[in-house]
Amino acid sequence: MAGTVGIIGLGIMGGAISKNLLERGWRVFGTDIEPAKQAALTDAGGTACLDIASVCAEAPVVLTSLPSPYALAAVAKAIAATPVPRIVVETSTMALADKLAAHDELAAAGHIALDCTLSGTGAQAVNRDLVVYASGDTAAIAAQMPLFADFARAAHDIGAYGNGTRMKFVANLLVAIHNVAAAEAMVLANAAGLNPDLVVQLAGAGAGASRMFDMRAPMMAARSYTPATMRVSTWQKDMAIIGAFAGDLGVTLPLFEASAPIYTTAMEAGLGDQDTAAVFAVLEKTNRKT
Repeated sequence: MAGTVGIIGLGIMGGAISKNLLERGWRVFGTDIEPAKQAALTDAGGTACLDIASVCAEAPVVLTSLPSPYALAAVAKAIAATPVPRIVVETSTMALADKLAAHDELAAAGHIALDCTLSGTGAQAVNRDLVVYASGDTAAIAAQMPLFADFARAAHDIGAYGNGTRMKFVANLLVAIHNVAAAEAMVLANAAGLNPDLVVQLAGAGAGASRMFDMRAPMMAARSYTPATMRVSTWQKDMAIIGAFAGDLGVTLPLFEASAPIYTTAMEAGLGDQDTAAVFAVLEKTNRKT
């Protein structure tokens, strides 16, 4: 049976999650610093709240989808100040230290914090094609499985708090590499004179297929990188976090490190607000110069 949930952060992911939950009968109370996003929640049938305290007053479970460590720290502090303990489902991609700091802030005030990162893009979120990497209190995770089932295709309890973030880093490393690999394949196909739409169809059905090829190769074939399901600028943040995490562990990641400058070049070319499929434009331009 659907219940009541609060959502703090109604951006690409939070907004899509809220709409899916509303469609499946949940009562959704949400807030965001941008009035337009609050209005979108109201239009979808949810209830927009003026502040975090108002969300917490209505919902026993609060899901957070936030853009920065500053936002996470501020939201954790605001939730911690509310009088009734809540389960806080934190879905953002952040450095592990930032996640642990939020956990400690919330736990000290009696709240249960779960680190529940999401594998998938904004487009996948719209279609309930996300995977939840849930970590933290086992009983609390089990209690949220009906919630996860109404906005994701799968959810997994992967142990101690923080493992969700660790797993997300592994998944995003593959995304970074596969996205550039898809762009390389499409550049080669174009240079060979192949029909790009046919390449999308046939390569996507072959042994070299990947979810990133399926999602991004059609955008590359069309040379159209909007609307963005993952902005290059946001991805740069995620890649920096993964690189720092690997460095702390003393792990060398040659393919990941080779892909990073291509995203940096996309940023320098003014493609920060476009989808990460725009790395195709970077590689295509590089090949025209050679």
